Amino acid sequence: MVSGRSRRVWRIVAAAASVALAGTFLAGCSSDGRETIRFTFSKREALDFMNKTVADYNASQDKVTVVMDTSGVDVVSASFVRGNPPDIMLANYNFEVARFVQRCALSDLSGTDAAGTIRDDLEPLLAQYGTCEGRTSALPYSVMAASVIYNPQIFADNGLEVPTTWDELIAVCDALQAAGITPFYATFKDDWTIAQGWYDYSIGGSIDVLDFFTRLNAEGADVGPDSEVSFQKDFAAPMDKMLQLTSTYVNSDAESRGYGDGNLAFGRGEAAMYLQGPWAFSEIAKTAPDLELGTFPLPMTDDPDDNAVRVNMDLAAMIPEGSHHKEAARDFLEYLYEPDRIQAYNESQLGFSPLKDAEPPTDPRVAGMIPYYDAGKVYQGPSVLVPKTIPVSNYAQAMVFGANPASTLRTMDQDWARLAFRQPNPQASSQPTSQPKESSQ
Repeated sequence: MVSGRSRRVWRIVAAAASVALAGTFLAGCSSDGRETIRFTFSKREALDFMNKTVADYNASQDKVTVVMDTSGVDVVSASFVRGNPPDIMLANYNFEVARFVQRCALSDLSGTDAAGTIRDDLEPLLAQYGTCEGRTSALPYSVMAASVIYNPQIFADNGLEVPTTWDELIAVCDALQAAGITPFYATFKDDWTIAQGWYDYSIGGSIDVLDFFTRLNAEGADVGPDSEVSFQKDFAAPMDKMLQLTSTYVNSDAESRGYGDGNLAFGRGEAAMYLQGPWAFSEIAKTAPDLELGTFPLPMTDDPDDNAVRVNMDLAAMIPEGSHHKEAARDFLEYLYEPDRIQAYNESQLGFSPLKDAEPPTDPRVAGMIPYYDAGKVYQGPSVLVPKTIPVSNYAQAMVFGANPASTLRTMDQDWARLAFRQPNPQASSQPTSQPKESSQ
């Protein structure tokens, strides 16, 4: 009997073989004399939109033919190793993709017209994953913003306003409970929902995430109880507030409920608030298509100016250094970044455009996040700013389930220090030289 792992390996091998074969046919020119380029696109829910975009581009000129490849990150990684990477990529920007940046395997896009249209405040967010000195290796294409989803009708029926401070949030929760309404619907069974929502929103609403990770990277292997910055010092207060919310103001069966349960229950009006991103809207709409929903950042301090929304680079454009068709790929890149086209894509996915002076999204469900995005009051989720070898989602779930937060955060410091000692941090300017400090349990 073939194991699940073996089946996965065979799928990757088969897919890699198919891409290699495709690369053989795609190299050079097509039968009509056009230069053919391979375009890797990773967002399956947007395939209809991007298939049409590719078809429109191919029909708009007679020099280049774009062929779309949706084989996934495993096959793309293998293609880099084989020396046959795609000619252009639109992919979720994370540590998996950023390793190509760190190894300078992506060409410099700073000279493109598209690069000159990107908001300046988004570049530091890309750089959090690492850089290749002197290059603009990736350009954001779609920014996904996430915050508290709420039911405006429940708020209106109970005379409640959207809270902008921690004290106002607690007052809203208390008022909802007094009216017999669950303030937050929680889905603790799925650890990623804790990390993406409760953990990230609590930290992002409390501290400057960009500054924290910049200083944490500088500490390297010295992170610990005596370092200037650490998980156990900087995340302690946000975790205490997170646990106050998760222990008091959620559904009683939260530990046994997962993402699908949450979408269904929230659509039925079983809670006033829900900590999920806009990807949940389409799932909620399957059972509650007419339900009015809104969004607002989770307030974690008593200063409204501290409020911000969580973002991730849902898609970024890259042209590998190993492409043999860079100029053709750049022509298609410029086509992708035409303002009306990138605006239409983001409208279709409830994303935010990365372009300067872009029109805001028109969907009322994300309107509550527009002022924060426009003002640059955004942060990337702390849960995704650490390598996967540090199981942040598991740690966040453990704290919600009762693990001591001080001990858990101390373990995260130790994990970070060990990781930094074993290998140079791609975001730091030099390799750590000191031994990691172990704190007592």
